[in-house]
Amino acid sequence: MLGCNECQVGKMSLSYITYMTWLGEEMVMVPDFPAWVCDVCGRREYDQLAMARLSMLLNSEAGKPVSRPRTIHPVKGHKSARPNVSD
Repeated sequence: MLGCNECQVGKMSLSYITYMTWLGEEMVMVPDFPAWVCDVCGRREYDQLAMARLSMLLNSEAGKPVSRPRTIHPVKGHKSARPNVSD
């Protein structure tokens, strides 16, 4: 067990709590979220890996393809004109 950095007396132990945060004007509640909780003062330190995963899930850009401008580099000695295709 880790010692508490807040009260210097308690011990931090792993618990699963309901994590709450605001996303814009919406409150988001995540049950069974891992956190280290002090047995004396109740200080909570959230598991960093779980926070990173939650942040990725709540990111409005998550799952969207990354659009990059397409760059075409000419190949030396290659014809740059497209061939004509006829029906």
